[in-house]
Amino acid sequence: MKFRDLLPFSCRSSSLGTVGRGKKELNALYEVKDVIGSGGFGVVYAAKRKSDGLEVAVKEVSKDIDTLTNDNVPLEVALMQQVNDVPGVIKLIDYFDTADSFYIVMERFNSKDLFDFISEQGPLSEALSRDLFSQLVNTVSECHKKGVVHRDIKDENILIDIKTGKTKLIDFGSGALIENRVYQEFKGTRVYSPPEWINCGAYTAEALTVWSLGILLYDMVCGDIPFESDHEISTARLVWFKQLSLSNHVKDLISGCLTPDPAKRMTLDEVQDHPWLRGEGNVQKSLYSSPSPNSLSSSLSSSQGSL
Repeated sequence: MKFRDLLPFSCRSSSLGTVGRGKKELNALYEVKDVIGSGGFGVVYAAKRKSDGLEVAVKEVSKDIDTLTNDNVPLEVALMQQVNDVPGVIKLIDYFDTADSFYIVMERFNSKDLFDFISEQGPLSEALSRDLFSQLVNTVSECHKKGVVHRDIKDENILIDIKTGKTKLIDFGSGALIENRVYQEFKGTRVYSPPEWINCGAYTAEALTVWSLGILLYDMVCGDIPFESDHEISTARLVWFKQLSLSNHVKDLISGCLTPDPAKRMTLDEVQDHPWLRGEGNVQKSLYSSPSPNSLSSSLSSSQGSL
C-alpha cells in the first residue's frame, strides 16, 4: 500500500526545501500557544489557524525510524487520514515535517478525557457507561473496517465533548494497519494489554482490541482498571463489588472480553451484538446513578480536556 494515496491534502514538508521550513510554515499559518498535554507520545499545544481563527491542537512528535512509512510519511498521520471520515475519531487537519520532528494539526473542542471524568465521578452508572462504550465500540469497529487498529484504547485516549456528550478517539501513535497475522510488537499501555502479549509476546489485532475494550468497560462501571501486574493480567480474575449492584449482563460482557484464551474471547461483532449494548435485560441503577444530561454537561464543564 502506498500511504501517499491516503493523503489528498497538501502536506507541508521540509523535503520541499530547506530543512526546518516545515516549522516556519506551521508558524506562518498557525498561532501556536500554550502546552495543553504531554507524555510519552509527545507534546500537544493549543493553537489557532490565522486564516479563519479556527481553534486547533498541534501535536509535536519526535521522529523515529519506526514511525515512518516507506513513503517517509509519519505512520500516525497516514493512519489518521485513513480513518478521518469516522465520526468518533479526532479529525486530522494538516501536518508539517521538519528534520527531527513532525507536527500534527487536529481539531480542538471543549472536552474532558474519560480518565479525568471517571476520576471525578467515580464508577459510572450502567446507562451512562453503555452510551459512552457503545459510541467507542462503533468507532473502533469502523476503524477496523478501514484497516486500522488503534492498539492503545484506554480512558486517557477518549475525549468527551462537553456540549454534546459525544466521544472522540485520539492518539494513533501506537496504531498499525490491520493485517491477517500475529503481531509481535506493541507500544500501547501494558495494563490494557492481553495475556497472550504478556506471556508470549504475540497477539492478533481483534483479540487485542476486544481485551482493551473489556478493561475499559470494567474501568467505567467499577471506577478503576481490574489488573495492575502481569500476574493479574495472566490469571484475569475479576473482582465484582457488591455495593455497585452491577447487572449480570454487563458482567457477562466484561467477562467475555477478558477471557484469557484469545481463541475463546468474544469477537468485536459479538461485542457489538451483546444484549447489554442492545439495552436488553435489567440495568441496575446502583448507588452511582447516571447524571442527567444537564448535570453531565455541568460536570464536564468543570475542567478542560486535552484538546
